[in-house]
Amino acid sequence: MILRFKLALILLCLPNKLMANNIYFDEGLKLFNSKKFEEAKFKFEQNIVFNPKSEMSYLYLSKIFKNLNDKNLQEKNLNTVILLNPENEEAIFNLVKLKLEASDYKKSKELNERLNNICDKFCNQSKNLKIEIENLSKN
Repeated sequence: MILRFKLALILLCLPNKLMANNIYFDEGLKLFNSKKFEEAKFKFEQNIVFNPKSEMSYLYLSKIFKNLNDKNLQEKNLNTVILLNPENEEAIFNLVKLKLEASDYKKSKELNERLNNICDKFCNQSKNLKIEIENLSKN
């Protein structure tokens, strides 16, 4: 009897928790698209509280920190995305660009090779980055 009650309680609460996750992420996305970065940041962070493995929340946080010109937090969030999903092309691409801006040609080349091995959507960008990395590392 107690087991049934606990199971029913879990089943009643689970959809509410899942719906809350979607609400926070969706609200964050709307705010991000409206360029309300501080408010969007809060919503993505709320989503992470309920879903610590939300790679998309971390990805959007990295984009927010890029817009706020905070390279350390941008990199931290990109690394978290890659930790959660080692094949997230957008995160790897953005991290290559970030490393390239920091003149870390070795790491950018390494990451770009990784991107090239898994690329689906970012194949052309990866090829362009390879040329850019080679040209900049010669200087």
